[in-house]
Amino acid sequence: MAPEMFPHMQPAQRWRVLIPRPLTPEAERVAGMRFDLRLASRPLSVAETLEGARAHDAQGMIIGTNLTLSAETIAALPAGLCVIATTGAGLDHIDLDAARARNIAIHNVPEIGAEDTADLTLMLLLMACRRATEHAATLRAGWPRRMGYAEKLGLRVTGRRLGIVGMGRIGQLVADRAKGFGMQVMYHQRRPAAGRSEPFFSDLDAMLPRVDTLSLHLPETEMTRGLLSAARIALMPHGSVLVNAARGGLVDEGALIEALASGQLAAAGLDVFCSEPGGNPALLALPNVAATPHVGSATEESRTGIALRCLDIVEKEMAQRLA
Repeated sequence: MAPEMFPHMQPAQRWRVLIPRPLTPEAERVAGMRFDLRLASRPLSVAETLEGARAHDAQGMIIGTNLTLSAETIAALPAGLCVIATTGAGLDHIDLDAARARNIAIHNVPEIGAEDTADLTLMLLLMACRRATEHAATLRAGWPRRMGYAEKLGLRVTGRRLGIVGMGRIGQLVADRAKGFGMQVMYHQRRPAAGRSEPFFSDLDAMLPRVDTLSLHLPETEMTRGLLSAARIALMPHGSVLVNAARGGLVDEGALIEALASGQLAAAGLDVFCSEPGGNPALLALPNVAATPHVGSATEESRTGIALRCLDIVEKEMAQRLA
């Protein structure tokens, strides 16, 4: 094990915890006070994480979505490891069945980054409707002339009909923000959300013809993968707008490219892609795509809060199992 991978090595304090990538300064400070900590100076690969976990005989880990823990990887973790907390909102990067078989508790904290993810969703919606990417490119190219009266006109956000797919915490925050922009909100999920007054559709296909803007807020599972297919995009009114700050796999990217090229979709605002990092070059090359690199919760407040909650979870779980 290379010593430079773990510069924050400390004498035994309490439980042994491995964090295989840097956190925010405040979270690192608190982690160092609470645990016998090994904190990586850079994001580690799966192989390096396994090496570090074994060398430290880790009892707990805090990871991010940059690490995929397969059944094989989980089987190779130290015998005494009892809890893994992930800073990601989803759990699709961890083989939960394998963890259950090893009696390893798996936790995530999706609610802390919800406010900032909702903000980013509205930012992408506004950027897509108002062609912000194209206008920014004009400025960066030197803005050689005044824009024509009817040149590169955007779409008015006020009054648009927003369909939200998945009315969980983030979906509800997006709905509340959208109403501040004068949008008409409706939503789809299996059952009505408690305390919500917006029109509810249990059938997604029934809602799609009624909206001109769609925002996705679901986890990626076998049931939701490819949810927005070519057939479903075709159900939306011509010139609609798609926003996706949830998971790239919810959308058929080939169908999305075709819809953006044909005008079936006027624009898309995307924070997530089927292939990450990197994204889809053919998709990113389109001028009517406003995009960010999966940064929904990327604020100082969210990232520190998420990490601190993970520390609490790991400490509590180990106290119950190991004390």
